[in-house]
Amino acid sequence: MTAEPTASFWDCGEFIAAAYKLQIVHQPGAPLFLILQKIFSLLAGSDVTKVAYWMNVGSALSSGATILFLFWTITALAKKVIYKAGEELKPAALITIIGSGLVGALAYAFSDTFWFSAVESEVYAMSSLCTAIVFWAILKWDSHAEEVGADRWLIFIAYVIGLSIGVHLLNLLVIPAMALVYYFKRSKQPTGKGTLLSLFAGIVILAIIQYGIIQYLVKFAAYFDLFFVNTLGMGFGSGVFVFALLVVAATVYGIVYSIKKVKPLLNLALICFAFIMLGYSSYAMILVRAKANPALNNSDPDNAFAFLSYLNREQYGDRPLLYGQYFDSQVTNYEQGDNIYRKGDNKYEVAGRKFTTEYDRNTLLPRMYSDDPQHVGYYRDWMKLGETESPTFADNLGFLFSYQTGFMYARYFLWNFAGRQNDDQGQGNYTSGNWISGIKPIDALILGSQDNLPPSITENNAHNRLFFLPLILGLIGAFWHFKRNQKDAGVVGLLFFFTGMAIVLYLNQNPLQPRERDYAYAGSFYAFAIWIGLGVAAIAGWLSKRISPKVAGIGATVIGLLAAPILMASQEWDDHDRSEKFTTRDFAIDYLQSCAPNAILFTYGDNDTYPLWYVQEVEGVRPDVRIVNLSLLGTDWYIRQMKDKINQADPLPITMPNDKFVQGVRDVIRYYDYKLADPIEMKSLFEVLTSDNDNDKFSLQQDGPKENILPTKSFKITIDPAQVLATKTVSLALKDSITPAMQWTYNKNYVTKTELAMIDILAHNDWKRPVYFAVTVPSSNYIGLDKYLYNEGFAYRLLPLKTAAPDSTKQEQELISTDQMYNNLINKFVWGNMKNAHYLDPETTRMIATVIKSFNTLATKLYEQGRITEARKVINKSLEVVPDKNYLFYYILHRYYTADLLYKVGETKAANKLVKSTSDYIGAELGYLGGLSSSRQKFAMNDIQLGISIYNELLKITEANKQTALHAEIKKEFTNLQSKLSLNY
Repeated sequence: MTAEPTASFWDCGEFIAAAYKLQIVHQPGAPLFLILQKIFSLLAGSDVTKVAYWMNVGSALSSGATILFLFWTITALAKKVIYKAGEELKPAALITIIGSGLVGALAYAFSDTFWFSAVESEVYAMSSLCTAIVFWAILKWDSHAEEVGADRWLIFIAYVIGLSIGVHLLNLLVIPAMALVYYFKRSKQPTGKGTLLSLFAGIVILAIIQYGIIQYLVKFAAYFDLFFVNTLGMGFGSGVFVFALLVVAATVYGIVYSIKKVKPLLNLALICFAFIMLGYSSYAMILVRAKANPALNNSDPDNAFAFLSYLNREQYGDRPLLYGQYFDSQVTNYEQGDNIYRKGDNKYEVAGRKFTTEYDRNTLLPRMYSDDPQHVGYYRDWMKLGETESPTFADNLGFLFSYQTGFMYARYFLWNFAGRQNDDQGQGNYTSGNWISGIKPIDALILGSQDNLPPSITENNAHNRLFFLPLILGLIGAFWHFKRNQKDAGVVGLLFFFTGMAIVLYLNQNPLQPRERDYAYAGSFYAFAIWIGLGVAAIAGWLSKRISPKVAGIGATVIGLLAAPILMASQEWDDHDRSEKFTTRDFAIDYLQSCAPNAILFTYGDNDTYPLWYVQEVEGVRPDVRIVNLSLLGTDWYIRQMKDKINQADPLPITMPNDKFVQGVRDVIRYYDYKLADPIEMKSLFEVLTSDNDNDKFSLQQDGPKENILPTKSFKITIDPAQVLATKTVSLALKDSITPAMQWTYNKNYVTKTELAMIDILAHNDWKRPVYFAVTVPSSNYIGLDKYLYNEGFAYRLLPLKTAAPDSTKQEQELISTDQMYNNLINKFVWGNMKNAHYLDPETTRMIATVIKSFNTLATKLYEQGRITEARKVINKSLEVVPDKNYLFYYILHRYYTADLLYKVGETKAANKLVKSTSDYIGAELGYLGGLSSSRQKFAMNDIQLGISIYNELLKITEANKQTALHAEIKKEFTNLQSKLSLNY
């Protein structure tokens, strides 16, 4: 009922597009997930607009099955405590057992994190199902362990674990808990030492699967292939084939040997290994489809070494876990490691060497290790370190417990079982993404004040008040479980730890994550939901001392239902109901519709790329536009793919032979100023950057090797007016505005493969194809072309037009192609029903600011050109499609300027309404922040300053447009607010 009817933001667009045509997603892939989602896509029939919906249904059904297995798991655990073997299962006990399962399972069903993943086509719903199945299966084995053939359950578990590798690796974290179940069942007298040894054995098994099977088997196969190809002169893949035969032969021999020698444990281990490998074989899909070179072929893992890199997620780099540097440690040395191999024409070639960086200061369990300036600033702010103060080991642990554990785990945990403030992404401030209970004393402790909560909290659909009730019920259940059955409770506790705190340690997350990461800990919330269910049994036991056991079971179930699933569903339905939201798909369409035919569109991140892949690959929208993701363009495999035709999009005009940009060649070209007097022509520059002639190279170090360098930052493209007119790059009406030459200053001190490919494209496109940058691409990626980029909606078009001389007295305005942008925004664009949808996710609300800015920019330009009627139509269109509800400061940052435009085009009533609603919103926000202590106000200084600046703008607008009464009202409110603010702003 709440599933999104089309694609969602983040990875969903990529997964849907890849599943639809069985293509390759980002590392480390999810082949089984893609195969199963392909089956669900077939339910759409010939209606391609329903493909995404049916894949979302696939996640919903996986989630529903997860709840079923959780129900069975809770009832199994409750039965082990309540029911004694050999006794009759009385109705009262049965009611309590079923009630426990019902409450716990439904509580997880309506938990925030699980529900979020349940309604979109992402791997986490199916991953949760795998986790639920294996934990349920170990309990089935536990209950039948004394029967003949019971170990088939362990083999079944091994197979599901193997399958889960093709979905997500989170399932592996159940293994240590299952090891304890096995030990407790097989040991007649469990001891503390035996328990620790079995736990250690479970961790070893986990490591063997994660590293030995998933990675090192592939690594051995890769080096076999290296020997067969490079030494024996055989074809690519021959060594892999021989290695696979050896593994199969060794496994079969071992199984036969274990039978002959009557070694049951060895037999069980080898059969489990075989079934894990059978499940893991879903990854064959990656190799098979990579050979076909589909449109989406991330990393092109068509050979052993590329596949190994794909599995190891080498694209994302490494992070220190047990031992490493602080953020201010200095590099002392680079230690060379193994060779990096790439596939050549006839053999594997060395692309370079892996390096290990050595530092002057290291620590155990490094948590504050990133030297990114933004991260460094956040570390210092969070841990209250001075500008020159070095962190200590105590600071390191402080960040682990306060940020990584407290903020990035406990906060998410409490979202699910205590309540949630709102769904604005939190980075540590007081009004974004925290947990909230609804109990005044607790809220006062967490938020500083419960009175006059701002609309950014109270008006947000995700303001969920659970009053701690699910949490309390779970704690009751945990206490009851440990008191009644310490072994089983310890198993659940271990599952809770490994799917929670262990992930915190393993992920070692940097601050300023691009999105909330609660989905990583869903397994931990699953474990806690077991205890929520057992809380019913605990309450029933307490009530049965006062009333009949049967009535106690019914009463406990009703109490549990009210305290957890019913309360959770009622609070959270409105912020998980995506059934009327089409913004992800429609915004993607708008990006593409911004482009002229056969265009090249540069994008940057997940949310301006993956949805575009979806609408092109699945719904067939604008297949002529070539999408170029700048984050991927720095890889040789992606540049190679850009040289092929995809769908109806022609190859990019990349002239470089593949050997000019393979891995290890021209990874980074550094800048060295040659003191050239004139700007260098782009084609000449490209020839210098890609030349293999030593005369075109330079040694940046004494006696060092010669290498390609960037000799100047002054670039030029000479323009042939006839050419840009013939290709309709510039209309005939703008003939006199064509510049003789585009000249600009490059904005970086290096050239990576990304910039090298862009230079190749710009140098050899010759205006045959329109070139665009998505509006969401950071300006640093424009390579200095800002003054030639014209907004046409959701994309900036590169146009060779004369630029006006800068006027220091005027604020620089965005360049736009007025008529084209007007046609796009008014006639072509679709808006995803964002005006009327039940719920808009945070990514959509962030995009609303971009939408408002686009409307305002266009209306301003039309007004300046004297086209008042069209300006009025644009600004009214904005009011028609953009929700009236305010969405945080980043929403109203552009919204208040809409009011000024409304005044200018004669829409005074609408303008006054907008000014008043904006003023009320800012007043409520600042009123709340003003109620904080001085120290907390200081922490919220950015929000306060932004709110005050918007207030000042509202005062200017109302005064300039002679709205005397409204101006006086706002000024009075503003004056009252300023008296509450204890700091000088």
